[in-house]
Amino acid sequence: MGSNSSRIGDLPKNEYLKKLSGTESVSENDPFWNQLLSFSFPAPTSSTELKLLEEATVSVCRSLVVNNPRTGNLGALIKVFLSRTKELKLSAECQNHIFIWQTHNALFIICCLLKVFICEMSEEELQLHFTYEEKSPGSYSSDAEDLLEELLCCLMQLITDIPLLDITYEISVEAVSTMVVFLSCQLFHKEVLRQSISHKYLMRGRCLPYTSKLVKTLLYNFIRQEKPPPPGAHVLPQQSDGGGLLYGLASGVATGLWTVFTLGGVGSKAAATPELSSPLANQSLLLLLVLANLTDAADTPNPYRQAIMSFKNTQDSSPFPSSIPHAFQINFNSLYTALCEQQTSDQATLLLYTLLHQNSNVRTYMLARTDMENLVLPILEILYHVEERNSHHVYMALIILLILTEDDGFNRSIHEVILKNITWYSERVLTEISLGSLLILVVIRTIQYNMTRTRDKYLHTNCLAALANMSAQFRSLHQYAAQRIISLFSLLSKKHNKVLEQATQSLRGSLSSNDVPLPDYAQDLNVIEEVIRMMLEIINSCLTNSLHHNPNLVYALLYKRDLFEQFRTHPSFQDIMQNIDLVITFFSSRLLQAGAELSVERVLEIIKQGAVALPKDRLKLSRLLRHTRGAHIFENVYLNLQPCWLSVVRQKFPELKFKYVEEEQPEEFFIPYVWSLVYNSAVGLYWNPQDIQLFTMDSD
Repeated sequence: MGSNSSRIGDLPKNEYLKKLSGTESVSENDPFWNQLLSFSFPAPTSSTELKLLEEATVSVCRSLVVNNPRTGNLGALIKVFLSRTKELKLSAECQNHIFIWQTHNALFIICCLLKVFICEMSEEELQLHFTYEEKSPGSYSSDAEDLLEELLCCLMQLITDIPLLDITYEISVEAVSTMVVFLSCQLFHKEVLRQSISHKYLMRGRCLPYTSKLVKTLLYNFIRQEKPPPPGAHVLPQQSDGGGLLYGLASGVATGLWTVFTLGGVGSKAAATPELSSPLANQSLLLLLVLANLTDAADTPNPYRQAIMSFKNTQDSSPFPSSIPHAFQINFNSLYTALCEQQTSDQATLLLYTLLHQNSNVRTYMLARTDMENLVLPILEILYHVEERNSHHVYMALIILLILTEDDGFNRSIHEVILKNITWYSERVLTEISLGSLLILVVIRTIQYNMTRTRDKYLHTNCLAALANMSAQFRSLHQYAAQRIISLFSLLSKKHNKVLEQATQSLRGSLSSNDVPLPDYAQDLNVIEEVIRMMLEIINSCLTNSLHHNPNLVYALLYKRDLFEQFRTHPSFQDIMQNIDLVITFFSSRLLQAGAELSVERVLEIIKQGAVALPKDRLKLSRLLRHTRGAHIFENVYLNLQPCWLSVVRQKFPELKFKYVEEEQPEEFFIPYVWSLVYNSAVGLYWNPQDIQLFTMDSD
């Protein structure tokens, strides 16, 4: 590793790089290019080495910036690459290792140069460097072909058309990486870019026809999770003359030296990232998320988002409406399987969220699956290990649950799926439990964790909204799930009483001073009462709609009946307490009639008998009363980065229902979030943290 570092440090002295960045023009037909592109040595395996490579590249690039207006060598290098790519497909079929290896090396150099250029100059200057020709200093031709657009189109063709083989794996990764680098100008701006070269080239012109094919290919790269070629499958010897010493991805990936580097979290602690098995899948997913979250151009919507919103299952034979552009089909079963298997990463969870929220075809397909546990369990595990996850990952997982719980069919089916031996749930041994009861346990645990640690009231909002959506379809709740529902209410009740006492004392003290503002904890009382009311509504919804299916909840309610006494006459809860009070009174009376010293089994038997005997219409009146408040809109969810502009909307449904919506300008959250994932997770790409403007670096 030390020798690799020293070689990287020697790059500015390399004779071929000095000629590329020097004052002498090099024709695109010069044999020099074959010599320059014949290099190979192992990839850096640490962020330190990647940083050294970046610093060495900066030195070469700065020299090129000064001399390129005179030499046009950058344009010559790109033309060499473009001419080679025309023969790349044939070279792959003929197993021409040397040709593909050198073409990859050309693209790698272009990527390194482009990354530094984008960081250190304006977009206008960048475009000028792609137009300089071998003439007098600083001359360029306005009639010349646009090499930058030509390069992007070529990259799209390379990604979509070149067959994925052992000898083409590395150049496919590099092509995706170069596109990520091209879009990275956003990293160096605090504000979200709404007009940029990304919009100019990717949303119109020659690149536009590749939209659907590119999105489809990136999705399939994620689905297939292709591993890099085995060690020795594509390793070429280092040049004996020592002149071609430059880091080559071909050797690095082939020898399996890639690792993911994490340079601190963004806004919160970074999640522990497992070693990547497929650099191509990871890089493709990151590029897909970046493209999907580009802002709309002034005169056209984002075509990549349109493609993601509209693609269909390969088994769907219905024609696409003529109004839907960039449409394509993909195998939904393979996509579902990959999403289920990859939820340990932030970016896979974000892709799942994007598809569920934006593509109705995907959402309908997933909700119709009979094996939803394969998708839900990884999401629950993310929430269960909230202490180890960053806040962004937790929120995305929670919102996915919220979207799923908007569907009544989902809410019913999860109680029919019986799970055995959930090993990652450590609070209690769960030998057998329904998926629905487990979901309730995990969401309640998330609420309790938030109450004692992060104290984020908007996380409460999303958790409670998911529980509320499910409440009318609660079925055969596990006794532990029923206990935890009432235990959470007990915790909220104690907190309410404590804050109420503090607020009362504060109010008395403020009477002696008219200028003293109301303390924060008095405002907290309103938040706690809102949460308590939501919990009461959830319990009430279950009792109203499925009392006879949930004897364990009634048992837990009776066992802790004293908790509810103080809320019977409270003006904020009187209406919602009517049903709960009726149930407590009705079943308490039947237990008294049965006598003392009743076993648990006997109590449950009495509850089941009473549930059949209780007239249903006695619960319906207050069920209607609680909807007279109309639609209730919760405030925006804040995700520790930029304002998230997410909200949960209470709708005027006959049952307790919440719907997830994105408010205006969601890109103010999602674009910094996506680029933080690129910064932390992209393979073989390093940016100096001091140059990053889009988000705040945080080492938590």
